[in-house]
Amino acid sequence: MRMILPGKTIGVLGGGQLGRMLAQAAARLGYRVHIYEPAAHCPAGAVAHKEINAPYEDTAALTAFAKECDVVTYEFENVPAAPLQAIETITRLRPHWSVLATTQNRAREKRWLRDNKFPQAKFAEVAAGGDLAAGLREVGLPCVVKTADFGYDGKGQLKVMSEAEIPAAAQKFAGQPVVIEQFIDFACEVSAIVARSPNAAVRVFPVAENIHANHILDFSIVPARVAPAVAAAAEKLARLIAEKIDLVGVMGVEYFVTKTGAVLVNELAPRTHNSGHWTLDACMTSQFEQQVRAICGLPLGAVTLLSPVVMVNILGDAWANGEPRWDTLLAQPNVRLHLYGKAEARPGRKMGHFTVTARDADMALELARKYQARLPG
Repeated sequence: MRMILPGKTIGVLGGGQLGRMLAQAAARLGYRVHIYEPAAHCPAGAVAHKEINAPYEDTAALTAFAKECDVVTYEFENVPAAPLQAIETITRLRPHWSVLATTQNRAREKRWLRDNKFPQAKFAEVAAGGDLAAGLREVGLPCVVKTADFGYDGKGQLKVMSEAEIPAAAQKFAGQPVVIEQFIDFACEVSAIVARSPNAAVRVFPVAENIHANHILDFSIVPARVAPAVAAAAEKLARLIAEKIDLVGVMGVEYFVTKTGAVLVNELAPRTHNSGHWTLDACMTSQFEQQVRAICGLPLGAVTLLSPVVMVNILGDAWANGEPRWDTLLAQPNVRLHLYGKAEARPGRKMGHFTVTARDADMALELARKYQARLPG
């Protein structure tokens, strides 16, 4: 497979923080980066060579964009897959649009995992206008109802714990296709970032343990504080999923770890992942550089962990009382701050992150919590 060498142009669909960090990694390796994003003045466009603003469904604009790029990738899994079929003959599309189509719809993703015998929670599908109550009883209570399309950060989800809550769930999701999943009383959540190149080389980053608040990632802890067998199972599943789906690029795989030590696949994201941001400061190769290497056919980088580390998301809530106290972070020699250049801070919006390194994961987490508490203005 011919390599796409530095000096060529990488196209990125999506203009958020993942595209921004990808563009920065690509520029360090000598590539040009063009961003395609519907909204103007996006975070990724601010650090790219060119920013194109047009709807994803604008086939003419998408085609013109593709003609300028030697390879096109994604930073956002909810780019509509259908328009991408128009450009797959113009440029290399990595991952392939079919990977995007599978993973951006919860029902298709669950079916794909089931058909390929990957472990996951019990689930049922209910079509738009279907009998939600029957689906809930098929899966059993408690369970979680999720919209089938375009969900992330807990959006479009509702936990149903008792029979009394079924009518409200039926009303909330009326007319929408949904997936109903068994509620897993898990011990913890972990994730693995896997990269695969066009020649089928695979690298899996060390497994992260993830703590969420209000369905949004709060802390990622590396190495994950789980049994070695659990980490090995998560890494093996990520490798097998990447091979089976024919990934070229980077994918985040999220898991539930049950109290008996079973590892269940929760979600797939065919892009760099929030829980992999620690790789920028504590790994031989960042997930963003690895994405560049994978889609361009370069040798994949080493995924050696350099230090125990915790990544902390900075949400718009930190601006509630004015500008956050950045000095509380920047004064620490073991902290690295990354801000995404977003113009408006809103509650729940990811505005940046910071990482804390320490001698072990528990100490890194203790310090991360302390620094997080000091941050708001």
